[in-house]
Amino acid sequence: MLANIQNPETWIWLYAIALVIAVAGHYVVFGIILYLTGRTKTALDNLVVTHCYRPLQWIVVLLVVRVIGKLPAIKPPPPEVAEHVIALLLIGLVAWLLIKITCVLEDYVTSRFDTGVKDNLKARKIHTQFKVLKRIVIVAVAILAFGTMLMTFDKVRRLGTTILASAGVIGIVVGMAAQRTIATFIAGIQIAVTQPIRVDDVVIVENEWGRIEEITLTYVVVKIWDLRRLIVPITYFIESPFQNWTRTSADILGTVYLYADYTLGVETIRKELHSILKKSEHWDGKVCVLQVTGANERTTELRALMSASDASTAWTLRCEVREKLIEFIKTNYPQALPRVRAELHPIEYSHQES
Repeated sequence: MLANIQNPETWIWLYAIALVIAVAGHYVVFGIILYLTGRTKTALDNLVVTHCYRPLQWIVVLLVVRVIGKLPAIKPPPPEVAEHVIALLLIGLVAWLLIKITCVLEDYVTSRFDTGVKDNLKARKIHTQFKVLKRIVIVAVAILAFGTMLMTFDKVRRLGTTILASAGVIGIVVGMAAQRTIATFIAGIQIAVTQPIRVDDVVIVENEWGRIEEITLTYVVVKIWDLRRLIVPITYFIESPFQNWTRTSADILGTVYLYADYTLGVETIRKELHSILKKSEHWDGKVCVLQVTGANERTTELRALMSASDASTAWTLRCEVREKLIEFIKTNYPQALPRVRAELHPIEYSHQES
């Protein structure tokens, strides 16, 4: 049985000793846990230890210190300020732990879905949902933790009672002032649930071709093909039309337009297109079509249609086909290149006899 501690400063030394013992014990226990998790095959326990190590460490330490401070042998008891500080720290640490648990879930689930493969539609869905929902959880936990900390102060608690009495008026004012912020927050939730866009989607936004690089609660980062970044408000993808080339699958059709003289044989170009695609590593072997899609008084319009596994590959394939078809026509049918026709008629002069 501990003896009563009469010296007002003795509890400080007791707290310091308890803090050292708690930290040392924590390191020993977690060392054993790290050793055990390192011998298991599952990755979940390793993620829990990696992410939750620090918040759990200080939660355990503060709980030990607080329990010691509540012992009947501690007289006089620690001042209320110290108890209040410990309570605030515990609230913050619990919020930190909840956020880290969200990180554990995100890493565990997303590690099972690789976005590096060609058919990564399902993986991109999962990654997008967890990235957006993680941010929502972080914001919600931070707000709740901050509110809980404020409610530990008596003056704030009394103020809260007054605010609740006029919550209707304040709610209307705040709603009107923050309607844009609320709309943005709701748009972020819609993006996570309905997923009109996902991470790594190929999109056309503001006439720019790029990939979705990052989705936050307020904006979306589109990585343009020339490495520029287009920052777009997240509400844009709810309110405005845009093109998503990978909404249901990554494969896409590419087109090449050629203009040639009427004398060019279409069937010859059709066979050459098929030959070019068969030799190309960018063609997925699904679609190979050549059609006459237009004609005017000077030329015919030929459209070559081909398929590829994704938008980037389709772009490379289109350039390759366009170059080789033009070279084929120049080499074998130079007379079929677009030309301007004109008929020359001899001018007849009439001589009037004088």
